[in-house]
Amino acid sequence: MASHTTNGVSLNGNGITKCERPKVGVGVLISSPNHPGCILIGKRKGSIMGAGKYALPGGHLEFGESWEECTRRETMEETSLLLGDVSFAYVQNTVVNDLNYHYVTIFTRSEVDISHKAEPENPEPEKCEGWEWIKWNELPSDNNLFWSLLVAKQQGLNPFQSVQKNVLKIP
Repeated sequence: MASHTTNGVSLNGNGITKCERPKVGVGVLISSPNHPGCILIGKRKGSIMGAGKYALPGGHLEFGESWEECTRRETMEETSLLLGDVSFAYVQNTVVNDLNYHYVTIFTRSEVDISHKAEPENPEPEKCEGWEWIKWNELPSDNNLFWSLLVAKQQGLNPFQSVQKNVLKIP
């Protein structure tokens, strides 16, 4: 009997088996009036994928959560910062077959609400070495960037310009 896949479920003569699906992540391009032209990045650490690489604040989109809710939740969990208005910036599809890595990452952008707190903290030191403001055109070298941030940079994303969309598959 032939095998058929529908909505991530493989149907075959032996029953139903679940297939791996891409994960959805949110990456947050955070700017600050106190650091013009900069975004907030942190160096991942521990046993998480991408340890030693620089990444944006962000994480997994939870069931029933909007992009804006995820942006605000992940930013608060990882940096203790409150944000102003949140907007869509960019979306990408990143596939690294050798590592069984497939993410659709939704990039949002926002400015820090400096009436609350202007500088990030590091409440998850087991996951991040710390946060720093860095000019977009002075990001660390490509081999030091986590995949989603690397692809965004390579595709010409500018977090300080109008909405952009792109889809890319990394071999």
